[in-house]
Amino acid sequence: MKDIATVGRTKQILKDHGFTFKKSLGQNFLIDLNVIREVLDKANITDRTGIIEVGPGIGSLTEQLAKRARKVVAFEIDQRLVPVLQDTLCPYDNVEIVNADILKADVRTTIFESLSECDEVIVVANLPYYITTPILMHFLEQNLPIERYYVMMQKEVGERISAEPNSKSYGSLSIAIDYYTEARVVQNVPKSVFMPPPNVDSIIVEMVRRKTPKVDIDDEALFFRLTRGAFGQRRKTILNNYSSIFEDGKEKKEALHQMLEQAGIDPRRRGESLSIDDFAKIYHEVKASSDLKVTDGP
Repeated sequence: MKDIATVGRTKQILKDHGFTFKKSLGQNFLIDLNVIREVLDKANITDRTGIIEVGPGIGSLTEQLAKRARKVVAFEIDQRLVPVLQDTLCPYDNVEIVNADILKADVRTTIFESLSECDEVIVVANLPYYITTPILMHFLEQNLPIERYYVMMQKEVGERISAEPNSKSYGSLSIAIDYYTEARVVQNVPKSVFMPPPNVDSIIVEMVRRKTPKVDIDDEALFFRLTRGAFGQRRKTILNNYSSIFEDGKEKKEALHQMLEQAGIDPRRRGESLSIDDFAKIYHEVKASSDLKVTDGP
């Protein structure tokens, strides 16, 4: 039987199951075997590798993963796709389909129960565009035993994840990913390799989990609040942005000015010019201050 990731087989599967795409779930199925194989080659998957996949769709990527890995656990939120996957992946006894929202699933228990015999666990996925960032942060913040990530996502998001300071794409997401992982762009993917084609091109990002976070922080919630706050309005200086996230910030502008200088940061700089190490210095000054308190916020 032909591989799933071809135009003809994909159309036949959709027809046989009467499946219609649900735009709200960001469903775009891969129909190019070459792209999939390139990703898997770079991911160095062996028969000792355990895979977590998010959003398998009709199984185009899952099938190729199953041919190489020891086991694949695929989380699919769309209940309509479960019988489709049971049909398309029936030749593979090393695939487990979990009908669940990945943001609510107990991934740690799944790894312990289903992938305990694997030498390493990695994430390989074509992530739904509308929820890429929440999924990645959900994995990373839980400190799960996942070594590496090879994820396909909207090009703009991928560029933000791997961006360096002083670039247009650099922001709080770049810092959060850098805190937990070493990230790099693996390759660009044209929208023509999907059915239906999305409105934008994609990008594949490799993220390798750091053994310890890049900077020494004991209150991650505060640290990430400070990084997000620095980008509240990108054209504003960090001093002006921070005036909005600290309690009585406008009245305490002089104290904020002094705190930034003590951290070795020119208050006139913008957030996009600050490295993760700069934000760590700011964090430690704020933690040491009895007068400066950050408000609750996103």
